Amino acid sequence: MTDITPLRDFIRDMTRLANEGATESRWLTEGAGLLRRLVATDGWLPEAYAEAGPRYRQYLLHCDPLERFCVVSFVWGPGQRTPIHNHTVWGLVGMLRGEEISTEMRAGAPMLPGQVDRLREGEVVAVSADTYDIHVVENALADRASISIHVYGGNIGAIARSVFDGETGATKRFISGYDNEAVPNLWDRSKEMVAA
Repeated sequence: MTDITPLRDFIRDMTRLANEGATESRWLTEGAGLLRRLVATDGWLPEAYAEAGPRYRQYLLHCDPLERFCVVSFVWGPGQRTPIHNHTVWGLVGMLRGEEISTEMRAGAPMLPGQVDRLREGEVVAVSADTYDIHVVENALADRASISIHVYGGNIGAIARSVFDGETGATKRFISGYDNEAVPNLWDRSKEMVAA
């Protein structure tokens, strides 16, 4: 059975930041440190939230009850990529398994690539509506799945965002939703309590 304790501890720490009224700057610095610690070890992600599919998967792991942040597992099969899209809120991406490539896209007709980040296991990068918000993400590995853990400043699966046509720059509204119908049970600590 998966020991989900690291995820539970991460969510507690992120909730403390939210309760302190963290600014975006704090989320992107202190939150990044917390996410770096989470993705530094593997084995805590339940298998149900690590399964690849015919397209990339977006599994909700936790959403703060006040929707101040959410935690999502993204699973990328070989060759899978997102459309060009934005977020409209701050975000953090930590690489748990494998590698992914994020390419910033700049407005225009056609849209032009900007900064390219290759994220490797244990690394964390930030996105922000103020600095680096429009990009395309893809699995960097041709032979296996990659898994990244994303944290956003809202309930990202319910936020109206945009996808972009790379040739014309035209936008289309979208809401991503999630691929799972249940979230991990973070709070069953019965085995831990029996052992104490």
